[in-house]
Amino acid sequence: MSILMNVINVIMHIDSYLVLMMQQYGILTYAILFLIIFLETGLVVTPLLPGDSMLFAAGALAAIGSMNLLTLLIVIYLAAILGDTANYYIGKKIGNKILEKEEVRFINKEYLKKAQKFYEKHGSMTIVIARFIPIIRTFAPFIAGIGKMNYSKFIPYNIIGGGLWVSLFLGGGYFFGNLPFIKNHFSYVLMAIIIVSLLPGVIVFMKEKRKTGRNDENDILNTQSDTN
Repeated sequence: MSILMNVINVIMHIDSYLVLMMQQYGILTYAILFLIIFLETGLVVTPLLPGDSMLFAAGALAAIGSMNLLTLLIVIYLAAILGDTANYYIGKKIGNKILEKEEVRFINKEYLKKAQKFYEKHGSMTIVIARFIPIIRTFAPFIAGIGKMNYSKFIPYNIIGGGLWVSLFLGGGYFFGNLPFIKNHFSYVLMAIIIVSLLPGVIVFMKEKRKTGRNDENDILNTQSDTN
């Protein structure tokens, strides 16, 4: 719980952390951002690292001259593409072994199952859509690797999805982050971004729950019918 609270605290004040990082580490801040995005998209054990909110905050800082927008675009875009690629190959190499185990340390099997259902429903487009859904974003390339999706088919969706995700959130921060209202309510804006980005995943989850509920109800009715 304390780890989760620390993550939430960092996300809510990511702009302040980025400013401090720029003051202390200068150009190395870009390398730190690269590492965070790479880990968030590349390892199934780090799905709670900030993604959307950090991109928006970085874009907002670029708008006031604290960071360079072009450098951010290049660095984070590369991190997003390479992260998904690494995750894909991890899934391809050891994904099935992980799925076969009842419990895996540091990996939430429920997240894996949700990502698997999402992939089964949306197919290859999952790699693009999942970029905008926290947690699912981390597990989607892993599931694609498990599903033996050819890398030649995976990479175009990876490139398009990564480009859209990075451009929209960095661009949104750059164009809106310097507005007085956004600056005065930055923490609330970041929380709104997190909530909005989670909505598609919540909707899919609720649909699956309703579908499962209907199937269970039908099974009960069929059992009663057979008994009679």
